[in-house]
Amino acid sequence: MSKPSMGASRRTVLIVDQSDDSRQVLRTVLERRGVEIYDTDHAGHGLQLARIHRPGVIVLELEAVLAAGMSVHEGFATESKTSQTPMVLLGSVRRDGRALPQSSFVPKPYHYGPLIRKIEALLDSPEAPPSGAA
Repeated sequence: MSKPSMGASRRTVLIVDQSDDSRQVLRTVLERRGVEIYDTDHAGHGLQLARIHRPGVIVLELEAVLAAGMSVHEGFATESKTSQTPMVLLGSVRRDGRALPQSSFVPKPYHYGPLIRKIEALLDSPEAPPSGAA
């Protein structure tokens, strides 16, 4: 996991994905576009990062959340709702009745181009809360 500078900008993304390759590709492309990145392969740690840094968008692999357990799933749901943080859910798992609020679903396998455009659109949305907002 990388730790960017403490001065959070509006264009921040938290990536929670078990795949090192996926995190690295997203990090590389988004950083080149001026986005500050927080990332981890563990959903429990990702929830802590979301609470501390209040990113503009959370990219969350569903398998990571399911592996971490129901309390982490509920934690992300609460965090997303409370902070009005949009989430992009990545997965090959079917969505169920416990869908996370403020989220878009991207099924695996996915192409990085459309995923990155979706993340940038959410970051640039006027409804997106500023990073660091309570």
